[in-house]
Amino acid sequence: MASKSQTKEDLRALSAEDLVLKAQADQMSALEELVNRYQRLVYVTLYQLAPERNDINDLTQEVLLRMCRSIKSLRNPKTFKYWLNRIITNLFYDELRKAPRQLRTISLDEPVYETDDEQSPARDIPDVSDMPDKLALNSELDRKIQQAIQNLPEQFRTIIVLREIQGLSYEEIASLTETNIGTVKSRLARARLKLQEVLEPYLREV
Repeated sequence: MASKSQTKEDLRALSAEDLVLKAQADQMSALEELVNRYQRLVYVTLYQLAPERNDINDLTQEVLLRMCRSIKSLRNPKTFKYWLNRIITNLFYDELRKAPRQLRTISLDEPVYETDDEQSPARDIPDVSDMPDKLALNSELDRKIQQAIQNLPEQFRTIIVLREIQGLSYEEIASLTETNIGTVKSRLARARLKLQEVLEPYLREV
């Protein structure tokens, strides 16, 4: 029993890349550790992408099942998180196609702030990158941030979730959403401004 416990502790100390390599070598305990390590992130991402759905648990299990089935197809273990996000977004868009609904649209002609400009007010919103570790949101500000993200138009919400919660690069987001980097930056800037507008009354109290 002690040896088995030690093995689990050793696995917890490994990087995702090392776990992938072991899982690809048919070490089931490594695959189990990947599932345990990333299931919360999968759930939170799906919930933020589609907060109106009542089957997030089922969708999470489907993502993890696809991950397990396809783990040997991942050629570069260093890209595991990006690869997992592709599984999540593919499932998300598959579900949208199964049950089409009217999406709130946005105009790509609206002026935007450059996201690389350090003076842009688009940056003056709280950092929500640690939200996967705060699944049970307790404070009023946390609830307001979550609600504000959920109320964004579909295109904005997807970009915010992938960038601010998942921490993906512009290039990775462009690839996942099948858009160009300019569109990603444009939508991200407008999404940040919208969040800032909604959250401004609460930010004064932080």
